[in-house]
Amino acid sequence: MKAAAAFALLVAGAQAAPHYTFPNLAGTSAWSSVRQTANFQSNGPVTDVNSDAIRCYQRAAGGAPDTTEVKAGGQLTWVAAPNIYHPGGYVPSGQTAASWDGSGKVWFKVFQDMPTAASGQYTWPSNGKAQISFTVPQCLAEGDYLFRIEHVALHSASAAGGAQFYISCAQVHVSGGSGSASPSDLVSFPGAYKATDPGIMINIYNNGGKQYQPAGPSVFTC
Repeated sequence: MKAAAAFALLVAGAQAAPHYTFPNLAGTSAWSSVRQTANFQSNGPVTDVNSDAIRCYQRAAGGAPDTTEVKAGGQLTWVAAPNIYHPGGYVPSGQTAASWDGSGKVWFKVFQDMPTAASGQYTWPSNGKAQISFTVPQCLAEGDYLFRIEHVALHSASAAGGAQFYISCAQVHVSGGSGSASPSDLVSFPGAYKATDPGIMINIYNNGGKQYQPAGPSVFTC
């Protein structure tokens, strides 16, 4: 069987900063195993959570030229270009990571970056970083996956439609996984979010000390 994995990332930072993309995984060239996004030149965000762009923000249909190999239990690292500065399932049988469009209720979350709250404001530990790493779950079944990174810039998110999504999808083959656990909290893109979800429509500068509520499913663990 085959699956898709969604990697959600929320970070915070300076307001007057450039936008960015996630063009590659560490050790690979830009847009080799990562599908080229529509913002590859403009660095602009997705703002409509109901659009198909919220899935992988692809420039055109089809896959990337390559698929990156990674071992279950190993590290996978996304590269941002430029640095991040804004606040803020197994591929179906008969297809490969390169041929599948990621549609359907098949996505699960494997990592999220949680902020701290102090003096009514949120601070994310990934702010200003050029790379974001996480561990691929050891219990995943071996096979082809789409790994989706999402950063939600929340500096202008106090009204619906103000959140800015920066997204990429990488084609990855996971080897050595035990397949001992299967994700059950599956979502689709679009469909996983509403523009008014607490983690998407929010004033991060005056949160009343409340814990941040990330959008989407809970994080899958082995």
